[in-house]
Amino acid sequence: MLTMITTYRLNDFDPKAWLAEVLVWIADLPASRLHELLPWEWKLLRQADKPAGSAGR
Repeated sequence: MLTMITTYRLNDFDPKAWLAEVLVWIADLPASRLHELLPWEWKLLRQADKPAGSAGR
């Protein structure tokens, strides 16, 4: 767990937010898309959802 949290912090995002979303998504996500739950993929998806010009996390 410590390694996981440290990885998320090194990638500059909140491990609690990631875990909360993963727990919601994982039940309905097909196995072929599990890679989307990896921290760096999740971060890219979150950034893509932000409106253009928004700052912060």
